[in-house]
Amino acid sequence: MGHLKTWTNEYGDELIAFYREAVRTRSYSDEEGAYAEKILQKMMELGYDESYIDQAGNVVGRVGNGPSILHFDSHMDTVQVNDEEGWKAPPFEAQLVDGMIYGRGSVDMKGGLSASVFAAAFAKKAGLLDGKTVYVTGSVCEEYCDGVCLEHFYKDSGVRPDFCVICEPSDNVITLGHTGKVQARIKTHGVSAHGSAPEKGINAVYEMAEIIRRVEALNQKLHDRKGGGTIVLSNISCVSASLNAVPSECEIYLDRRLRLGETVEQVKAELDGLIEGKRASWEPGTLYHTSWKGTKLVYNPAHEPWKIAKEHPLTLACNDAYESVFGKKPERYDFWDFGTNAVVPVSMGVPTIGFGPGEYKLAHMQNECCDPEKVKEACRFYTELIARL
Repeated sequence: MGHLKTWTNEYGDELIAFYREAVRTRSYSDEEGAYAEKILQKMMELGYDESYIDQAGNVVGRVGNGPSILHFDSHMDTVQVNDEEGWKAPPFEAQLVDGMIYGRGSVDMKGGLSASVFAAAFAKKAGLLDGKTVYVTGSVCEEYCDGVCLEHFYKDSGVRPDFCVICEPSDNVITLGHTGKVQARIKTHGVSAHGSAPEKGINAVYEMAEIIRRVEALNQKLHDRKGGGTIVLSNISCVSASLNAVPSECEIYLDRRLRLGETVEQVKAELDGLIEGKRASWEPGTLYHTSWKGTKLVYNPAHEPWKIAKEHPLTLACNDAYESVFGKKPERYDFWDFGTNAVVPVSMGVPTIGFGPGEYKLAHMQNECCDPEKVKEACRFYTELIARL
């Protein structure tokens, strides 16, 4: 298989052992420290030229020192498990059941991260780094703050890659892009009054009721429009002086996904329309987190959809790597319907593409599981891609 003549079953077994240990290591968002330390230790064992944990808590590894820079990114954090009793196998034991490794993060996305860690080391071992530098990152808090971790990494390190690979699950199908996203808060403003005299106040919840109907109607309109995205009300709350008072404020949180051809400016106009004629205002749905290292993360969720061209040199190199590993040309490409850390390198103009093991529809679900052979295949693919860029 191309440049992988020295690949051994023992190397693949070591990769899967590391992958299973990763799944056993709980790493909820903002709690990635223990997993970060294990990745750092493995990078050192594998002979990385440089490896460290940066100020934000990202694990960073480097092999090679050439002018062409390739960056593989995977996030370390996972969503939480609140339904453990219903799992086919315990979510933090990485049990092998019917050929699949079960556990939180087995798909999203410790397989891709493990594969990239080993691929860079293997590329060094196989002498594939002439003129190249390869960075591998295990990044923090992606589940809440798409890309903010990479903003910190690029700023602090001064690295600007020539190419970026996002190792999110794609069932080992080359993925050319993903949807955009805008998140926003809408607030209605009422007037408080005693519950025994509601006519003296203005109920902010009632004021919000029509806006909610408008949100539902907008989602249906988007659904009916060819190439339209989606909008969903994902949270609601109100402010009231007491349970005996008319609410003075109501807030909803909206998640708007953008398909190709839709823009952030278009969504801003939609938000203006949702509050038209109401005692209401909207604002960006900015989120605030603190990483496990204590760094403040500020996420402004407003991203355009993106797609790399099939004719781009990065895509063509992926095609060649795929054919070398799988013995055939890619039969299709994919396009993720969710967001990733790619929003940052894409916004910088860095050619970016996606590829990773695991079926992404199993992410965040009960009984999340992945075929370990897919993890090995991804590692070989990443290595072949390094050889071609």
